Amino acid sequence: MGAQKKIKVECLETERAWELFQDNVGDETLNSHPDIPNLAKQVAERCGGLPLALIAIGRAMACKTTLGEWNYAIEMLKRWALPKMENEVFSLLKFSYDNLPNATMKCCFLYCCLYPEDYCIPKKRLVEYWFCEGLLNEFDRISEAQMQGNNIINSLLNACLLENGGEIDGEDCVKMHDVIRDMALWITHEFEATEDRFFVKAAAQLFEEPDVKAWESVKRMSIMANRIQVLKETPKCPNLRTLFLSQTELQVISNGFFQFIPHLTVLDLSRNIWLQVLPKEISELISLECLDLSRTGIVKLPIELKMLTKLKMLDLRYMDNLIKIPQQLISSFSKLQIFRMWSLRKKHYRNEDNVLNGGNEKLIEELKDLQRLNILWISTLCFGGFKNMEEMKMEKLHTWVSSSTNYTSCFHTLSAVKIIQCVKLRDMSWLILAPNLRDLVISWCPEMEEILSEEKLGEVAGVIGISYPKPFLKLESLRLHNLPKLKSIYWDALPFPCLKLVHIVACQELKELPSTQTVQKEISLPLGTQKLVGKSRMGK
Repeated sequence: MGAQKKIKVECLETERAWELFQDNVGDETLNSHPDIPNLAKQVAERCGGLPLALIAIGRAMACKTTLGEWNYAIEMLKRWALPKMENEVFSLLKFSYDNLPNATMKCCFLYCCLYPEDYCIPKKRLVEYWFCEGLLNEFDRISEAQMQGNNIINSLLNACLLENGGEIDGEDCVKMHDVIRDMALWITHEFEATEDRFFVKAAAQLFEEPDVKAWESVKRMSIMANRIQVLKETPKCPNLRTLFLSQTELQVISNGFFQFIPHLTVLDLSRNIWLQVLPKEISELISLECLDLSRTGIVKLPIELKMLTKLKMLDLRYMDNLIKIPQQLISSFSKLQIFRMWSLRKKHYRNEDNVLNGGNEKLIEELKDLQRLNILWISTLCFGGFKNMEEMKMEKLHTWVSSSTNYTSCFHTLSAVKIIQCVKLRDMSWLILAPNLRDLVISWCPEMEEILSEEKLGEVAGVIGISYPKPFLKLESLRLHNLPKLKSIYWDALPFPCLKLVHIVACQELKELPSTQTVQKEISLPLGTQKLVGKSRMGK
């Protein structure tokens, strides 16, 4: 319509929603039994403040005068939806879904109903799952696909099909309104083709896995946030591509469970702290592109994972029990683009065939030939890992620079680096090998004195006989937190042509930023860093 100003109509607050619901139910019904008002409030709460739902359900319940009818309505709304909701609410709300501009956006919207009610979904993780699923087909690298994914999320927010979910653990989140989620489930049940079927029992208070026959033909399945300790069946699911098993209190996965799921693409096993062993038959998942093992109790990664040659994302964060990663395992994932690993507890890693034993170089050697790697998060590796890394051996840095024609090593493709709690790390000079870096986070490295060392990079140039390029030409965000000894980012002035955000906290020794020009973008310098604004030309 070309409106000059748009105003979002929010859902009703609890008191106003209850008033609207009472008006449509009527006093005669509400007064027909002393317990009905309390039950009616539960029904009204299920409408989530959405006027359309409050009116439709209120009118549907206007003639229900027995406790049994109200209890049945509550149970039906928990499990699915009343016919009145489907006919008068979902059919109207579906107009917003039908008017999404393309099939990709519709698929991405329906994907969100795999999460439980009121679940805060991290935006980045959601986009990464979409990417691995092949839903974001405009780009073949996650760094570019994030742009497409963010555009889709913003479109769904503007259409009120998603809501802002705030920030959880430093990550921006989105969520689905309860009624919108119910509509999405209704769409997957009523309108999607058989081969695109969903099976969603998230947070459904399940104590054992659902009957295999109920989900053998589905494409996407979520039984996350339940209490299923054992997966004992051997399902045959030729169409299954998505499996969410996060937060299910899993302890055991049978040897045959993964044997006949050949097209599984995304497997989320995260937040199962009692799960200590992966079955070797996980090697049968030859189509797997995304494996999330974060916050599990797994002790050893099986060498059979080498068969997962299509893997694009591997998340090993907060695996407190992990003591072994076989050598040449990570390096076998030639298509890996996203690798996260940090917060491993202090242990003795005795096995020689173990990336976690014998110094940081084993892990670096595993990573350096991964030419598609875009996102790297590492932290707190103990006993010779990154936590004790004082410096990267100069001869290794020389070798990598001289052997990486046109910087085609894994560092060339890196777009995001996050380093946390590397307590002996003094510099990050290897970042000179990452010309496409966009996001850099370094925090809690108490010995860090400089980001790029003039002395070390001078040695590299002297050995290989060529100069290195200007760093950080594509950097968009820089976050430096709790680096008490940091004195320098770079010894010379830099243009920072793409920089949008600088966030510096508790870096008392850092007196100025190496900028050659005023950046007309938002620069965030929190309390305690005001000196930087006066001495740098970067302050807005």
